[in-house]
Parts: sequence; structure tokens; C-alpha cells
Amino acid sequence: MNFPPPGRFPPLILDDVRGAQKMLSGVSRVTPLEGSRHLSALVGAPVQFKCENLQRTGSFKLRGAYVRISGLSPVERAAGVVAASAGNHAQGVALASALLGVRSTVFMPVGAPLPKIAATREYGAEVRLHGHVVDETLAAAQEYAHETGAVFIHPFDHPDIIAGQGTVGLEILEQCPEVRTIVVGIGGGGLAAGIAVAVKAIRPDVRIIGVQAAGAASYPPSLAAGHPVSIGALQTMADGIKVGRPGDVPFGLVQELVDEVRTVSEDELSSALLLCLERAKMVVEPAGASPVAALLSDPKSFRGPVVALLSGGNVDPLLMQRILTHGMSAAGRYLSLRLRLTDRPGALATMLGVLTVADANVLDVSHVRTDPRLGLTEAEVELHLETKGPEHCEEVAAALREAGYLVLT
Repeated sequence: MNFPPPGRFPPLILDDVRGAQKMLSGVSRVTPLEGSRHLSALVGAPVQFKCENLQRTGSFKLRGAYVRISGLSPVERAAGVVAASAGNHAQGVALASALLGVRSTVFMPVGAPLPKIAATREYGAEVRLHGHVVDETLAAAQEYAHETGAVFIHPFDHPDIIAGQGTVGLEILEQCPEVRTIVVGIGGGGLAAGIAVAVKAIRPDVRIIGVQAAGAASYPPSLAAGHPVSIGALQTMADGIKVGRPGDVPFGLVQELVDEVRTVSEDELSSALLLCLERAKMVVEPAGASPVAALLSDPKSFRGPVVALLSGGNVDPLLMQRILTHGMSAAGRYLSLRLRLTDRPGALATMLGVLTVADANVLDVSHVRTDPRLGLTEAEVELHLETKGPEHCEEVAAALREAGYLVLT
């Protein structure tokens, strides 16, 4: 596919996406649909996951990167390509370039997770660490392109990228012809735009709902203004959709074809990620779990059958540990409280016996005897417990009160 320079792109149509699908045959995987009984029960209709977390490189990004680089002229290929990314796009560009025999350079932030840096190098890219935020990394990559003549591969703001991502929509229609709602995370908008182009051309009745993290939601104000708007102070764990401004090309398509854009909180994201692990046995990054978060937040507002797109599974293990802890807390699986008891031998063991009967798992105990607020024969204990959910938390606190303990928090 050969497009004019940025700013003069022709409209993207279904034939572009179908052309991308042919180009990707044998390159990208046709990822599976997996049903979710838990979400189906909440929604009251079948819910299935489109598992792009199982795609090569761990996300949908390979699709667009391969189509974009395939469309370069021999002269452009000889000059090589350059990209800027903290993770998924980096790996997609690296693998696509290697498959096409094109030299690739990828700029990544200094603080990028080590597993993502290692994976990008293993796929064949030269990795250069620059800047502490993505904007600095992006500027460095664009400067490199200007100095060397390498082609800059934008993560979402180009029709070839959008056409490649749109092949996900064609697969969904082939795998679930009866689908009525598709839920997809939105960062810059390339994935949602591509899916919308493909799906709406074939099934205009299918409702497409985009999901953004509330701390990085650039689309709602942009749609209200009628043009892309930049927002600052982005704060979300969902790095894959942490974009401060919609892309110019995808914005117009999202504005025209996506039915609704919703936002989800950090608590909802972490709870969704936990559900993917526990119920679906899926390793999903926070951005990939955003459609699940939207389903959990308001399940009855979705018309089924529903397909929720798990867009990626590249999550740093250390971040995963923090997210799971946060998700368990948000789901009421942790209980922290303070209580007072008589300071005498065996008192702590007796109290722990109450917790054993209540089936609460003690994670940490802090025993204080010297606080001036305490009486001469009192001690205060701070407990951190693992529980089975909000109802169990209430049962544990009630059991302690019934045993005669003063529960403070």
C-alpha cells in the first residue's frame, strides 16, 4: 500500500484492511476466541475474549508494523526504519523488520522494563536507551530519522498501521459472526480505528466501544472538541494506552465509526487483570485488560454476544506483582485492621485462634505495647489479612468483636 505524505492520506476503506490481511497471511497468528463464563453471567449474554495477548511478540502491534514496513519502497527499506516505544510497538517493529530483512533501530526510555528491552533486541533491533519519558524518546527517534534518512514507524498515526490492526476486526467477524458488541482499549486510536473500518463496513449494526484509562483519557475531550486535544499529567498503570493526544488519522475514523468511548479507573483495571489471571488463566497487561474492566464496571449496559479484545500480554513481572496486590485489595481480598487486647501471656495466640476459626490468613502482625494512648494492661495489634472477599472481611471483623476485641479499623 502506497500512501501520500502525512496530512494527505486518502480515506481508509475495507479493501485496505483486506489487503493487509492477505499480506499478514503466514506472518501474524489468527488468535483464538475464548469464552468467559463469569463475564457471560454478569452481562447476561455470551462474552468472549479475542486473545491478541497470544499473538507473536505478545500483542497486536506486529500486524500494523509489518504492513507499514512491507509498503516501503526499496530505497526506503535500504535506509532502515526507526521507532520509539516502551514495549509492544518496539517488539512489533523489531520482528517485522527482521522478517522483511530491514535494519531497525528502536529508541526506548531509560526506565523501560528489562524484559521488554531484551525481547526487542532478541527480535533483531538495535536498541538505544534515551530519555525518561516517552516524549523524549520519541523526539530522539525522530531526530535520528532526520539525520540518517531512516523511515520513522509511528505506532498508530498512519493508514498502513491502522489497516494492519484492522485485521483483528475481520478475524472477529469470521470467528463470531453473531457478535453484537466489540470492546477495545484505546490509546492513540489505531487499533480501534482499524477494527471500526473493517467491522462497520461489513456489519454496521455491531456496536464498537472504546475504553481508556481515566488517568490518560485524551479521546473524550477530543471528541467533545471535534479535533485531537492534548492532555497532560498522564497517570495510569496501563502503559499500552497511555497516550496524551489522539493520532490525527485514527481520530477521524474513531469519531465517525466508534459508537462510544468509556473510561475505567485504576482499581477497575487491576481487578480486571486479576480476573483474567484467576478465571481465564490469561496473562494480560493492564491496557489489554481495559475492555474487561469496562465490562466489570457496568455489565448490563453491553448488548451480547460481546467480544472483548485482550490486546497484549507484555507485562513486567515486578509491575505484575504490584498490580496483583492492588487488584486483590480492590477486590476486597485484603483486610487491614487494628485492635486492642489485654497485654498478658497468650493473648496474641488466643486472638490468632479466632482468626484461624474465621479462616483468615495472617500476612503480617505488628504488636505495640508502648503507645501512650494505651492503658497499663493494654496492647495494640495491627493485622494485615488475606480474605475471600468483602463479605468475608465483614465476617472476620464481626468474629473479632464477638470474641470481645475492640476493633479500631
